[in-house]
Amino acid sequence: MKSIAIMGASGHCKVIAEIALDNGYDNIVFVDLNPTIDMLGEYPVADEDTDLENFINDKYDFIVGIGDAKTRRKVQEKLISKGANVVTLIHPSAVIAYDAKIGTGTVVMAGAVVNPGTTVGDGVIINTCASVDHDNMIGDYAHISVGAHTAGTVAIGDNTWLGIGAVVSNNLSICSNCMIGAGAVVVKNIIKEGTYVGVPATKID
Repeated sequence: MKSIAIMGASGHCKVIAEIALDNGYDNIVFVDLNPTIDMLGEYPVADEDTDLENFINDKYDFIVGIGDAKTRRKVQEKLISKGANVVTLIHPSAVIAYDAKIGTGTVVMAGAVVNPGTTVGDGVIINTCASVDHDNMIGDYAHISVGAHTAGTVAIGDNTWLGIGAVVSNNLSICSNCMIGAGAVVVKNIIKEGTYVGVPATKID
């Protein structure tokens, strides 16, 4: 039996569970801070406050299924500090270049593409049908949302979230702790933290 504990109990976690199944895990449990949730779909939900330590052993791998970047980082770092085996999950339909580097705790979802020369950090979400082109640097705990695309030689900072369908033109960088809105088009470097929306992407806060 191959076992995994998924931190969180959301719809995003259900998608991660499907990827875990495709990676050969046949025993799946969610671990969440909400003690009122007992099941998510067909899988049990354990209480993080009382049950987490029971899963930190050589039988269970871990993955964090929390969307918020800073919370995802906090939980993953907590797991690692406790000796948990945090793994990386890649959907079988994703296309990953032979020389791409994918960090610990990262999830690459169905239909996603990561092209040659790219480095993806720890705890990143490369969501459904997103594409990350050649020679990108994707920072720790970033999120490349469903259908978002980065062109060649793009750098995305830690904790930055590209919204659904967002596009980043080639040879650009986006600093850490940014939110790029759904459908936004980034055509120049972003050097200040904040939220950017529109075509071209413009800072709104």
